[in-house]
Amino acid sequence: MAGQLSGKRGLIMGVANERSIAWGIAKAMADAGAELAFTYQGEAFGKRLEPLAASVGSDFMVDVDVTDDASLDVAFDQLSARWPTIDFLVHAIAYSDKTELTGRFINTSRANFKNSMDISAYSFIEVARRAYPMMQENGGTLLTLTYGGSNRVTPNYNVMGVAKAALESATRYLANDLGPDGIRVNAISPGPMKTLAGAAIGGARKTYKHTEQNAPLRSNATLEAVGGTAVYLASDAGAYTTGEIIRVDGGFHVLGMPQQDHL
Repeated sequence: MAGQLSGKRGLIMGVANERSIAWGIAKAMADAGAELAFTYQGEAFGKRLEPLAASVGSDFMVDVDVTDDASLDVAFDQLSARWPTIDFLVHAIAYSDKTELTGRFINTSRANFKNSMDISAYSFIEVARRAYPMMQENGGTLLTLTYGGSNRVTPNYNVMGVAKAALESATRYLANDLGPDGIRVNAISPGPMKTLAGAAIGGARKTYKHTEQNAPLRSNATLEAVGGTAVYLASDAGAYTTGEIIRVDGGFHVLGMPQQDHL
């Protein structure tokens, strides 16, 4: 994919460490020739991100809290001062109280429901609103990350399933809203992956093993596979793909039952 994103610039939001899906996307985009900027939240994540950003030639990092409008405004003001226009943005941000990612969904608290929806779904709209003026001139791509628990019940995913369903709906509405300006909006839906965020969900190891054993390709997605999909969507090859939920899960989503050996 060398050169597919040459001359393009974009913002990556949500890299926690080298195993993050956002990092897999960032690495693939950098390898494809893109210039990258990054956001992080808090000093600890900033320290982890700095050497990763440097490894792909980026010296632009900005601290941002997506629940704080003023923080978002400052971040995008700094970005637009550096680059008046951008070609893509990757939103890889989600959160729920870990204690509510196990057990029964009916026990979801009002406070965590609101917080999870705000960070995991609404923040994409706020980010799109600020990125939109930077893409109006040449068009661009907005990408977010979702998961199959948005439309099929996944044990322990709980409130995050509802938040991801909202995120996917927001993706479609934003695609329709921004399409006349040449801005494409899509979501990538990997299967279970061994990330910091994924580890917070109850029974994560069992879920990972189950999908690996039963997916048609008998494998969970890799960071490289997800990154390659993001490159396609942000490149000129993805010029007419918008409003889509692109599944990168080894085909697990097509199954009605486990494979015969695992019934």
